[in-house]
Amino acid sequence: MNGKQVWKRLVEYAMPFRRQIAGALLLLLLGTAAELAGPFLAKVMIDNHILAVQKTWYRFEKEPLTIEGNQIAIRLADEYYVREDWLSTLPPDDAQKAKKTQVVTEGTTYYMLDRELSEDGEPKLLPLPAVEGRERVKATLVRSGQEVDQAEGIRLTADEVKALYSREIAPILLLAGGYALLILISAACNYTQILTLQMTAQRIIQRMRMILFTHLQKLPVSFFDKTPVGQIVSRVSNDTEAIRELYVSVLATFVQNGVYLVGILIALFVLQPQLALFCFLSVPLIVALIIVYHRFSSRYYAVIRSRLSDMNATINEMIQNMTIVQAFRRESGVQEEFAKVNEEYFRVRLKENNLESLLLRPAVDLIWKISLTVIVWYFGSTSFHSAISFGALFAFVDYMGRFFEPISMIMNRLSQLQQAAITSKRVFDILDTPAEEEKGGKAIERPRGEVVFDRVSFAYQGDQYVLKDVSFTAKPGQTVALVGHTGSGKSSLMNLLLGFYPVTKGRILIDGMDMGEMDTRTLRRHVGLVLQDPFLFTGSVGFNIRLYNDKLTNDDVKQAAEAVRADEFIRHFPEGYEEPVVERGMTLSAGQRQLISFSRALAADPAILILDEATASIDSETESAIQEALHVLSAGRTTFIIAHRLSTIQHADQILVLSRGEVVERGTHDELMAQHGLYQKMYQLQQGQISATVEQ
Repeated sequence: MNGKQVWKRLVEYAMPFRRQIAGALLLLLLGTAAELAGPFLAKVMIDNHILAVQKTWYRFEKEPLTIEGNQIAIRLADEYYVREDWLSTLPPDDAQKAKKTQVVTEGTTYYMLDRELSEDGEPKLLPLPAVEGRERVKATLVRSGQEVDQAEGIRLTADEVKALYSREIAPILLLAGGYALLILISAACNYTQILTLQMTAQRIIQRMRMILFTHLQKLPVSFFDKTPVGQIVSRVSNDTEAIRELYVSVLATFVQNGVYLVGILIALFVLQPQLALFCFLSVPLIVALIIVYHRFSSRYYAVIRSRLSDMNATINEMIQNMTIVQAFRRESGVQEEFAKVNEEYFRVRLKENNLESLLLRPAVDLIWKISLTVIVWYFGSTSFHSAISFGALFAFVDYMGRFFEPISMIMNRLSQLQQAAITSKRVFDILDTPAEEEKGGKAIERPRGEVVFDRVSFAYQGDQYVLKDVSFTAKPGQTVALVGHTGSGKSSLMNLLLGFYPVTKGRILIDGMDMGEMDTRTLRRHVGLVLQDPFLFTGSVGFNIRLYNDKLTNDDVKQAAEAVRADEFIRHFPEGYEEPVVERGMTLSAGQRQLISFSRALAADPAILILDEATASIDSETESAIQEALHVLSAGRTTFIIAHRLSTIQHADQILVLSRGEVVERGTHDELMAQHGLYQKMYQLQQGQISATVEQ
């Protein structure tokens, strides 16, 4: 599966939630737009209002009135002043009578000069003797050590400075309030979109995990034979969690910061096209970094996820077999195996960290510092020729910082993007594994129980047959026992009957219907199974007998337990049938676990019952009770018993003796004993009538 297919399927999983995602992205755009508009308001507030007092002022001896007859001038020291941008409201004749003046500042002190200096710049201010109680100053403009111009002026009082700003207070408060409102809107939009994306991502992953878990239940047993449990658990839990980060962090980061970049570039072109072009030229460098990072990181992340699965598999195997590890004192060997996998994981992680450390944040920071140096140089050189407004400088530096901030965030999220791509492929590989139900087949009702093996041969791999030309018939209600040495093919026969593997040659008939034409999943509803090593689920004793079958009442559960004498020890538990069962039922004895497993099979009322060494862990007294119960419960059911203890199958209607995958003897117990063949030797060996040396 290539990258395009992976992303296409990730989009398909998000499609049911497209409205929520679209809403979250819309809020993200609104929040981003509100945040980007802030510096523009700051520029307008600084240039047009906060620094407007430093524009050219016009002095009038008499108070001028606007064309409409309204007052507009500011009175300072018995004279009237009008700012240059207000002149348009005065009659033309009055405007021509005005004399240009200028406001200069020194720290927080303001001075009004008698006339405007001939050039822009910062004049030197020297105090002069006060006149009529007003402090005066001489402003001298110097260029290259030469005096260019000078003018005198008065120091403005605090009230006079407030008067100059009287018309700007309302706009400043309005713009400041607008800036604050934009911040609140941005925060509210970002909070809502983050919450929405988080909830949507959780829903997507919840749905994906459910689909994945359901699909795992439909996979053939051969898949689980070849795939370690730890790897499967890692894909269901860890890998899907990495995909969740894609929908939450990566999606939001790329959309938000992408909008940021476009908006900031537009703003920079509006403010200063030359420097904006320089910033735009840095984008190819960023793209080159991303391409290089993607090329190498994809290899590393594929190995990282594989090694993580290997670690999970090693841990799972060690925990499940802790008894064997400690009994044989193999702790050091297991530690060495885990240390090897852990070291491989560490080394590839180290390579990935080195790649991130080189190509992500440090590289972007280097480009940003170079750009900042160019900005300082540019504004420093141009300031000698034409002054730039402080508001424009503030906005440009602000936007430049914001320009590289989203780039850094995008680069930092690239690692999560790569992880999501790799883990998605691993998850989809499982989902693409063909399920059993894909082969189709007819659903069947409860069968009568006639089972016919017609010249059945089977091989797990290639032509290495474990069953060879096996034929027999089990009539409804009959008990058929399968015996033979280890590896003779007994369990393989039952795996074929359960439909876990397809028949290689021949056919199996259930009530005259070929198993290849029926839905084996519906067949299993009518088959009960008891294994040699019973597995109990975490829950209660009653739950393990019922096993998700809500149709079974408490009385049904109790009757099944009484039939196999399991009720005798269950009722002695402090909580009876509600007694908690820990993982794998390890607080119960082997015999108790087996009896609960046997109760589970009987409670399901199967048409076909399979006992795979079911009495191997039960003592002789309990075995005798089970044999009595089996005579009653096997009535009307076709029962298959795989047994090594031949004393437990003497009542069987038919005994098949297997050797190297072939049926070498068949008949009842008495018939086989009369044949003086392999069965008789096996029976006498178990009864101690002959020694193993003689049998060999």
